[in-house]
Amino acid sequence: MADANDVFEIMHTTRAMRRLRTDPVPDELIAKILKAGISAANGGNAQKWRFMVIKDPAVKKAVQVCYKRAYDEIIGPRYASSAPPPGVTKERFARQHRAVEYLTEHFHEAPVWIVACLEDSAPTRWTGSSVYPAVQNMLLAARALGLGSTLTTRHLFYEKEAEAALGLPEGVHSYAILPIGYPMGNFGPVGRAALSDVVYAERWGQPYREPA
Repeated sequence: MADANDVFEIMHTTRAMRRLRTDPVPDELIAKILKAGISAANGGNAQKWRFMVIKDPAVKKAVQVCYKRAYDEIIGPRYASSAPPPGVTKERFARQHRAVEYLTEHFHEAPVWIVACLEDSAPTRWTGSSVYPAVQNMLLAARALGLGSTLTTRHLFYEKEAEAALGLPEGVHSYAILPIGYPMGNFGPVGRAALSDVVYAERWGQPYREPA
């Protein structure tokens, strides 16, 4: 388990954990994750977020059908034709692809899902800012507790079917599903580009120079 007091270690080692064991996760840990989520910032502190904790195998399997369809038709071909992203070797990208394939087949077997939703009948470009900070808090909390997860939105390729399977009422939309379980692999440093590749100073295109 990571040092819960070292937030930087937790942030730098919160990899997407897509291979999860089926062992039950104590409800007390899920409650800690949820409390971390609702501590996040949200627009006007309106707290329009809603979170569903799902363990029901039938519901998860129904959503997994949409999840796999999106992989077969969209995500899988995209991986097969894409070059590794910045900061990721070809070998690591191939491992990531295999992990994505694994999650696709075993998505419904994760012992707990947290579905992040918003009560908003007319989503806008900025609507997600009131739920994604909570999602990140929950990912960091899971990491601190030794649990694995990943932020996935793939079910939204078939939003109507997936949200019907989740039983969401009119005016409520899902923004992410976090499958949560004990990881099969190890936590480790995330693969990212250098700051100079993605950060500009003062003007667009003017490289940011990291202090020595």
